[in-house]
Formats: sequence, structure tokens, C-alpha cells
Amino acid sequence: MKILITGGAGFIGSAVVRTAVRDGHQVVNLDALTYSANLDNVAGVADNPAYAFEHVDVCDRQKLDAVFERHQPDAVMHLAAESHNDRAIEGPLDFVRSNIMGTAVLLEAARAYWSKLEGDRKDAFRFHHVSTDEVFGALGEDGDFTETTPYDPKSPYSASKASADHLVRAWGHTFKLPVVITNCSNNYGPYQFPEKLIPTVITRALEGKTIPVYGDGRQVRDWLHVDDHAEALLLVLHKGRLGETYCIGGDATKRNLEVVKIICAHLDAMAPANTPHADKISFVTDRPGHDFRYSIDASKLEAELGWTPRMPLDKGLEDTVRWYVDNYAWVERIRDRGFHSERLGLVKA
Repeated sequence: MKILITGGAGFIGSAVVRTAVRDGHQVVNLDALTYSANLDNVAGVADNPAYAFEHVDVCDRQKLDAVFERHQPDAVMHLAAESHNDRAIEGPLDFVRSNIMGTAVLLEAARAYWSKLEGDRKDAFRFHHVSTDEVFGALGEDGDFTETTPYDPKSPYSASKASADHLVRAWGHTFKLPVVITNCSNNYGPYQFPEKLIPTVITRALEGKTIPVYGDGRQVRDWLHVDDHAEALLLVLHKGRLGETYCIGGDATKRNLEVVKIICAHLDAMAPANTPHADKISFVTDRPGHDFRYSIDASKLEAELGWTPRMPLDKGLEDTVRWYVDNYAWVERIRDRGFHSERLGLVKA
């Protein structure tokens, strides 16, 4: 199968690219190479004859049409998106453009291409939209998100992703475009841009800086290793029922502060400092509108397609810490591009 993967130089997208090439698929990686994209993430497959790269923005319809015509993909996996909540607070219109308009333009390009296919190729075509559990809003002390949870986005980022989800369903219903949607929990693992919680903790600790924890650190997240997620996404692409939504979770809920302390313990073993790394934890002003708890019930995916996460959280965190320690030059190259873990998202007006 030849798969067009948007956002394939990003964190989750690059994991999907690497996994798809490993599994014998042809891959076209389409990415605008904005600040968090990094072709280093796919360097291991860049010379593979099954891999191709297109430097294209998903909002550019003319270039999208040319990519579809040139590569003739059998499926689309749409992962291109702005994704950092703090940045969405400072610049929400960038998220509207990329996540809403970009999805709409890509849907139209895919529909135009699909409508010209014939026979088995048309029947087999799939448009897989990769989304987030944040579209469901926040949970209280108990309960889980499922595929039937009502949408209740609370942030500019989650609202933009919810809008994209609705667009994909609308194109499926109105135009009969063969679509499937997945909503995932918080991802972690190698190659994650160092603005998200886990790589922020690791990189700042390695640099001897304070480790910021928003609010009191009691927020709860369900953590999903990115390699488990990539395998689940490809499974849904191949075997998921058209028009359906599948929630993908790691079955690993922890409070943010607990996760930070686990990481610090691994850092104490791998990169010891003069004092325990946990002593560097600093509680900072919380993010405006910070959702309290996310937790996913992925039983539909297990029942229909037999998928369950394979990576336990503590082992995944240990491996992730080890990767950043061993590959700190990857972080330094990002620092050279001007990113220095500065705090974003406190703009009030």
C-alpha cells in the first residue's frame, strides 16, 4: 500500500512513517516543516526507496493536487496539525488555519483524487484522520472517554481539532468519502519536540535548570507510547470500519506530578547530578483553562481489531529518558534553531 502521511516529520507522524516503511508500505511524507517538524526524525528511512518527501503545506490546494497526481496514493493518514496548547493560547488563529482550514483543503483534494479512481482502487481508498481525546473536554475524578462521549472542547487547540473531526465526518456523510477517525491520549517517546511535558522535564533536568510543573501537578493524563500509537493507527487504517471512530489509549493514567517524579528517578540513575533531580521541581502558574483529567476506554479497538498497548508506562518512561540522554545532540540541534524551552501561554489579552 502507498500511504500519503501528512505531518510525517512531526513527533507522531514520524513514528507512523518509520513503522509503515518497516512494515513494507510505500510512504509519501508531506510536511510544511514548521517549527516542530524535524527531518532528523525520519533520517533512518530517508534513503529507503519506499520513502518520498514532499515539502508542502496542507492549505495549498494546488500543490496538494500535484502530490496526489504524482504519487497516486492508496490512502491518506492526516496528522499535520498545530498541537501545543500553550501556543494555541498565544496564537489561536495559527491553529484555526492549520487544523481547520488545512483539514478542509486536504479533504477536498483527497475527494477530487478519490472521485477519479476506479474499481478496486476506489473501493479500497481510505482517509484516516488522526485526532485527540482533548476534543471531549475534561473528566472529573472518575470515568473514561469513549467513542460516544459528547464533544466539549475547552481550549483553542481542542476546539480546532474538534472542528476538524466534524469536517471529516461531514465529508464522509455528504460526499461518501471513505473516512475513519481516531482520538488518542497523550503520546510520549523518542523524537518528541521539547515543549511538551515529558521532554521538557528531561531536557531541562539535563541542563541543570528548574523543572516546571503547572499548578499543583494533580492533572491526570492517560499516557500512550508513540510506537504503540503508530501500530494502532496503521491497524485502523487497514481494518477499521469506514465511518467509525476509534479511541486509542495507553491504559496508563497518572497525575502529572507522579510522571515527573518517575522521570526524575530515572534521571538520577542515568544522569546523576549533585542533588536529586526532583529537588529541581518548581510549581508554576497553571495554564489558563487547563483540563483536569483525561482517560480513554479503548475497549472498542480491542474488541474489533484486537489491539492493546504493549508498552508499560514505567518501562516506556525509562526508555524515553535513555533515548534523550543518548541522543542529546538531537535536542541541541533544536536549540540551535532558536527553541529554548521558554514559557508560553500566559497571555491574558
